[in-house]
Amino acid sequence: TNPFRFLLSLSIVYFLMLSIGGDFSALDSFAADDETGEMKLEEGILDLEIKNTDDQIGEIISPLDSIPELSEITQQVKKKDSLMLANPKAHYDEISRQGILSRFFDKRELFGTLIDKKGVTRFTEISEKHNIPITTENKTTFNASKSISKAKKRPGEFISSLISKVPFAIFFFLPIFALFIWLVYIRKKYNYTDHLIFSFHTTSVLFILLIISYLIDSIFDISSNGFFLLLFLIYLFMAMKRFYAQGIFKTSIKYVFLNLVFFILATFSTLLFFLGNIFTF
Repeated sequence: TNPFRFLLSLSIVYFLMLSIGGDFSALDSFAADDETGEMKLEEGILDLEIKNTDDQIGEIISPLDSIPELSEITQQVKKKDSLMLANPKAHYDEISRQGILSRFFDKRELFGTLIDKKGVTRFTEISEKHNIPITTENKTTFNASKSISKAKKRPGEFISSLISKVPFAIFFFLPIFALFIWLVYIRKKYNYTDHLIFSFHTTSVLFILLIISYLIDSIFDISSNGFFLLLFLIYLFMAMKRFYAQGIFKTSIKYVFLNLVFFILATFSTLLFFLGNIFTF
């Protein structure tokens, strides 16, 4: 079997199983309930202010006095949002004088507040109403803010979208990982392609075990991930020792180093695709 196609097929099957079997829609319901709860809470406070006496209100909100830090933070957030909404242009002009990284996060906060509080759906609405320049940076930041706002309201849909892109993250870092294998075994007769095929085959075994584990967990309602992960780690050590024909000591050192590199690359690639999904969600 072509190792590239085989690994791609296995990864797609596994993450498709996760998407179908995972009840991510429940997260959307939770987000909706949370948002509804905030609205009901605000309505309830207004109702209390009208219908209850000062003593009754004091009895209801007195437990909050024990956590003044939370109350102060909440008031600061509300005050900041109010200032941004009162004069978005002035806040934008202040942000524009900052460095590129801090400028991006502060713009994202400004645009996100306008999206959440004012129901803005297009950047042209902000540009026309508040005289904010139409630039690539502003449009990119607005799109990111819009995606983040959408992800907060529909987290289940966001996770499903992210899972569907994970196989591509794997194929992004595996060729880079093969470079480290080549460097570790540079004295061996194998070339880069040999190391890449080795990494494809071993990763395919990982997905085979994950698929078996998922099926067992679904049928018997148990958790077997730890066992199959341990099984793969044992298999990987034996595969490296046999394929590269080195002793236990050398294989152990290279085994630990390459697993550390694999973990770092996998985390970095997942983070990149996570950020990319935010901009495109």
